[in-house]
Amino acid sequence: MKEITMNDYLEFIKENDFVIIESVKVKLNKTWSIKSYGPKEYFPEKTTVWSFPNRGSWATHKGNYRGNWSPYVPRNLILKYTNKGDWVLDQMMGSGTTLVEAKLLERNAIGVDINLDAVMVALDRLNFPYGQSTIKTYWGDARNLDKIESQSIDLIATHPPYANMISYTKNKKLSDDLSLLSPEEYLKEMRKVAEESYRVLKPGKVCAILIGDTRKYKHYVPIAFRVMQVFLEAGFILREDIIKLQWKMKATREKWRAKEYDFYLIAHEHIFVFRKPEKEEEYRKYKLSVNIF
Repeated sequence: MKEITMNDYLEFIKENDFVIIESVKVKLNKTWSIKSYGPKEYFPEKTTVWSFPNRGSWATHKGNYRGNWSPYVPRNLILKYTNKGDWVLDQMMGSGTTLVEAKLLERNAIGVDINLDAVMVALDRLNFPYGQSTIKTYWGDARNLDKIESQSIDLIATHPPYANMISYTKNKKLSDDLSLLSPEEYLKEMRKVAEESYRVLKPGKVCAILIGDTRKYKHYVPIAFRVMQVFLEAGFILREDIIKLQWKMKATREKWRAKEYDFYLIAHEHIFVFRKPEKEEEYRKYKLSVNIF
């Protein structure tokens, strides 16, 4: 991990007006005219089905490219599972949606991304005065959070790539980018992500990930549940499985061209909320209760 500071960003924008992510030109605004620092109407989610027809565009949030999540997701997670001054981690932060929400909600935050251009976008979105939170951004790999102390994080809220469905470093071809791996290799490497997540999270605290599925040869590939199993094997306890409905997708994950299909288009994702046990006994009791079924 290498820390990328606001000074690094200010030097970067002297020569760059935009970056390319997933073949999309993402403008670096440099200065922001913010009309609202939060949603006009916000009601905390109370069920395990979440739906946000309006993605959310307050503060500096913008949905420039596929794969970044609605700010309503981290807002709900942060308000549900943390207090002001707690530390939030997004180790696959992309354009920094989680960090912006942490800043607005007066939490401290750490963001990591393997794509340096994405780090610059995140810093661009964070380039506005608000509160006294400490926000740190790193260029690094979610599988090796070497600059983060063990048991120092209060909440992990992150949105991993869905195996090789969308490449976030297509223009640079980073060999260690999870979004370039086959499903088999992806699951192997996600085990390392799970283990690092477990290490840095405080006992009793929560790790939430948004993950979706795909099809291959017109058959459903349950990537989400395979990833869920990886996190359970790393020692986590499953607290919630939240279904998030998808709206206004730029492109469906089914890459078919017919007007009619003999299957249903995937229009949902999973938000798995894992809890790190406080004691080994708690994990054993959980495993026993699950194995009953």
